[in-house]
Amino acid sequence: MPTMRTVALLLTRLLPLYPMLTPSSALYSQQVQPVIEEYRNKGEGRFTVTNSTLQPMVVVLEPKSFSVSPDGRGTFRPLDPTIHVQLSVMSVKLQPLQSYAVFYKADAETFPAWFTIYSTFSPLRASGTSVNVRIQLPHTVYLYQSKPIDRNEIHIVNARYSTTTHKLTCDILNTGKSLTRVQELRASGVHTEPVTLSGFPLLPGALRTIVVDWTGKEPPTALNIAFDRFTLKPSFAVVNDPPAAAQPSANLADLTKTGAADSSALPIGK
Repeated sequence: MPTMRTVALLLTRLLPLYPMLTPSSALYSQQVQPVIEEYRNKGEGRFTVTNSTLQPMVVVLEPKSFSVSPDGRGTFRPLDPTIHVQLSVMSVKLQPLQSYAVFYKADAETFPAWFTIYSTFSPLRASGTSVNVRIQLPHTVYLYQSKPIDRNEIHIVNARYSTTTHKLTCDILNTGKSLTRVQELRASGVHTEPVTLSGFPLLPGALRTIVVDWTGKEPPTALNIAFDRFTLKPSFAVVNDPPAAAQPSANLADLTKTGAADSSALPIGK
C-alpha cells in the first residue's frame, strides 16, 4: 500500500497535467477524526485534524451549540453559556500531509448537553496570510445524563406506508428531558431484504421524522426502532397517497463518521 508521501509525490507530478488536482481544489480533502464522541456527564477527549493537501493550512477551532430540525438538519449558534469547553489550542498551522491532535475538556451546568467544535481550514499563502477560501468540519460531542431515558417518554406517531410513493414514514417524539440515541431503525417484509437506517441521537423534547425508501413489491410488515435498553415495534397504516415532495431520510442527515470535507454536513448521528 503506498504511503501518504508516495501519493503526494505522484500528485506533484500530475499537477501540471491535471489542473483539477491543484492545491486549491485539494482543500476539500481535509479531515477531522472522529466526527462524534459521547460521554456520560462531563467529557475529556481528543480529535485529530489532518491536512491532506500539498500546501500549508491554518485551522481555527470554535465550539458552537446547535439545535436539530425534524428532518435532521442542524442550526448553529454561539456556545450556550451553561456549557464549558476547554481546548488545548484555538488555532494550529498544519504543514502538507500533517496531522495534529486537539485535546479538550467539556462540562455543563446541567445535563444532558451537546455541542460541536468546528475546525475551519484555510490555505496559507507564501506570505504567511490565509486565503479567503474556507472549509468547516465538525467534531460533535454529546454529554449524557446519569440515568437512561424512560421508554414511556418516547412516542412513535404518524406511522404510515404509502403504496404510491413506496415510503414508510413516522415521527419519533422524545417528550422527556433526557438525551437518548436511536441505535438502529429496520423495516422488514415478506420476500424482501430488510431496510436498515443508521442511528442518531434524539435530543430532549425533540421530534425526528423518519423516511424509509421501500423496494419490495408488497408493503413492509414490521418496523423495529432500537434504543439502548429497549426496542419499539410500532404498527403503521398502509395508505394510497398521491405523490408528495421527497423528504430526506434519517441516515442522510447523520453525519457520517468518515470525516470527509463537506461543510453542509452535520454529524448529529453515527
